[in-house]
Amino acid sequence: MSESVTSTTEVRAGPVATRYATALFELAREKGQLDPVARDIAALAELLARPADAAWVFDARVAAKEKRERIERLAAGFSPITGNFLRLVADKRRLDLLRELPAAFKRCVLQERGAVEGRVESARPMGAGELAELAVSLGAMLKKEVSLQARIAPELIAGARIIVDNRMLDVSAQGRLEELRNKLNSARLT
Repeated sequence: MSESVTSTTEVRAGPVATRYATALFELAREKGQLDPVARDIAALAELLARPADAAWVFDARVAAKEKRERIERLAAGFSPITGNFLRLVADKRRLDLLRELPAAFKRCVLQERGAVEGRVESARPMGAGELAELAVSLGAMLKKEVSLQARIAPELIAGARIIVDNRMLDVSAQGRLEELRNKLNSARLT
């Protein structure tokens, strides 16, 4: 499987986009076209990341007929599966889900590989070795391949907050202070 799906860590995929992405992923896998479709989705994500290109897709002021014509031209440059998918989405007037499609499709690809992506927020920059060591530890705990992105969050004061596989582990000073405050607020006074 190629690594051509772009990073969409900050984009959340809703249930509709997830259903469409899952259907596209399963069809591509069934037809043995997973790599070409993954490349197409990556190219689509790059296209939609450019404001000028994304404007015609998501702007309600652009006529449906014009959108359909542009989708047809776009679809011609993709594999038949991706092209037909784009035509279907346009016909169903669901072009808005294309914002979330790359993230949902990438989640399908990762799930197929038994992998997950996550984010580590820390008060100070983490070295590549620390990040790799943390990924290995989390991978052993989750029994999955873990890929982590680092982000600096000075408000954490010290420690780190790890978000992976829909779970959060907060071992930051800010998180511990918040936990202490909650305990003190809920303590019974006698």
